[in-house]
Amino acid sequence: MSARSFFDTNILVYADDKASPAKQRRAIELVAEHRRAGTGVVSLQVLQEYFVTVTRKLAVDARLARRKVELLAEFDVAAPEVADILAAIDLHRLHGFSFWDALILRSAKQAGCRVLLSEDFQGQREVDGVRVVNPFA
Repeated sequence: MSARSFFDTNILVYADDKASPAKQRRAIELVAEHRRAGTGVVSLQVLQEYFVTVTRKLAVDARLARRKVELLAEFDVAAPEVADILAAIDLHRLHGFSFWDALILRSAKQAGCRVLLSEDFQGQREVDGVRVVNPFA
């Protein structure tokens, strides 16, 4: 069974990106695997970024993108609070991550995830008990 894993926006966007067929296949496999196992986690931030990115950059119809957000929201959804924002600011200050990446890391940790699936962080790295894994590497 898969470990409880947090999906960064870029992994979900690749599931719709026909220009990158290998990454698209892998992203779809990951989403399906974690759906079946009940181990997938996203945040409100990820759902918002996903909608904006696929409608703007991939020209996915807004109605279809909305439906996909509904489906992705069947994963556990982390809803950051003020303490999470402050902790993300600290991660940003201490590690040099962008604030938005730091908030993703914090959300993953608060949701009890041991793995963060992302293409945006440098290699396989562990931060605050969360291992960042690039599933395309």
